Amino acid sequence: MNYLRQLEPLNEINQKLQSNVHPIDWVNPEPTERYNLVVVGAGTAGLVTAAGAAGLGAKVALVERGLMGGDCLNVGCVPSKAIISAARQIAAIRNAPQFGIRATQVEINFAEIMGRMRRLRANISPHDSAKRFTELGIDVYFGQGCFVSSDTLTVDGKLLRFKRAVIATGARAAELPIPGLKESGYLTNETLFSLVELPKKLIVIGGGPIGCEMAQCFVRFGSEVTLIEKSSHVLSREDSDAARVVQNAMAADGVHFLLNTHVIRVEKRGNQKIVHVEIDKKQLEVVGDEILVGIGRTPNVDGLGLEKVGVNYDAAMGVEVDDYLRTTNSRIYAAGDICSKYKFTHSADFLARIVIQNTLFMGRAKASRLIIPWCTYTSPELAHVGIFPSRDDKQGKLTDSYTQPFSSVDRAILDGEEDGFVRVHCRKGSDEILGATIVATHAGDMISEITLAMKNRIGLRKIASTIHPYPTQADAIRKIGDQYNRTRLTPLVKSLFTKWLRLTR
Repeated sequence: MNYLRQLEPLNEINQKLQSNVHPIDWVNPEPTERYNLVVVGAGTAGLVTAAGAAGLGAKVALVERGLMGGDCLNVGCVPSKAIISAARQIAAIRNAPQFGIRATQVEINFAEIMGRMRRLRANISPHDSAKRFTELGIDVYFGQGCFVSSDTLTVDGKLLRFKRAVIATGARAAELPIPGLKESGYLTNETLFSLVELPKKLIVIGGGPIGCEMAQCFVRFGSEVTLIEKSSHVLSREDSDAARVVQNAMAADGVHFLLNTHVIRVEKRGNQKIVHVEIDKKQLEVVGDEILVGIGRTPNVDGLGLEKVGVNYDAAMGVEVDDYLRTTNSRIYAAGDICSKYKFTHSADFLARIVIQNTLFMGRAKASRLIIPWCTYTSPELAHVGIFPSRDDKQGKLTDSYTQPFSSVDRAILDGEEDGFVRVHCRKGSDEILGATIVATHAGDMISEITLAMKNRIGLRKIASTIHPYPTQADAIRKIGDQYNRTRLTPLVKSLFTKWLRLTR
């Protein structure tokens, strides 16, 4: 089965992972007469839905055909951040001379880096394990779940009847229609973390978050990395100047970029893989030992029998839902990557909370009310929340934007991390925050202050009046508040102040 590839190499550590997230000796339970909720898929959305519903007293069945924990635990957030942490340690040692520290030659053991990642992943896995969810009172089933009617699902020959069901099957790496790619062999996030040897030359197709994070990691590990991107810069969904800060940092690490580049085909010559590309109407060959495809996600709608129960879906976009996360079958809901454009663990978590309210208690919680931040964990990190006024002329005219470069923030200067900025977008003539971008070493941590302010309608004036410890890089956000306050000091207001102060002198 597909999930077994994610457990390679099947050593003692990965066997520990398997014993938690898909035990080989697992026996599916006998179904109860009827469940309040049947949840299909045990990734973040499914696990949060199942645990939350069971905690409220519902009788819940949880169905998973692969590994519990989904992408996040097994082939996403957890393993990627483990190796990103290792790559940052390497960069810190290499950059030590600017602080007056002479480090000896860095010795990198790729096998140990990957071994540490697998060990930590296995240690985290009990939280998402079949054992834990059984102890929560949930009936856990392994196998392909398939709807047979609007109130029944079958798995492993057993019939599960339900009042409501939730589809939380997520998404997987897409198969790109590049001639020769499949025949030549390539890596995705689902196979990358099974590597035991460092590729000497790595070709990364796609400059999205996965492509950028892993390109920077592997060049720091010692690979010769070429990143191919069809746009004029990486992270094309972000603000262009923010993305270029990240791109410049990656280039300084040694990543070679081929931008505005179209991939024509791929072939294999001996042990090497050749990617044929076109740039400015010229064709070039890029040679590598491995190819990592870092773009494209395909929703996991196959095998669910959605047609039988009137659930509309698109093979590329996923399951169709309304603002209450209800599918075109009123008994069946969906949450997470299978139905959302925001394919993040934290958004899946909060979509699951909406599903719990709406399925069990006839709630009217709306997905559109969520304010969802995100972060790409390159060095520096790039985090965003809310609007992009630069992409919409009309929207741009209705907003005021304030930018605070870290080159004017004392702590960033002292840390040697001056590259980057905080940019906040407000409703024109107001301090109401509509969005923000942060490019910084710890942008992912810093963006939460802005998200909290947006969620609770806290404007820049209150942020400016909130004392931030000095010196911190988060003080850049307070400085943005000061920028807004200075705009209130119009010539008329200043003249009135001047007259008053003259009279009271």
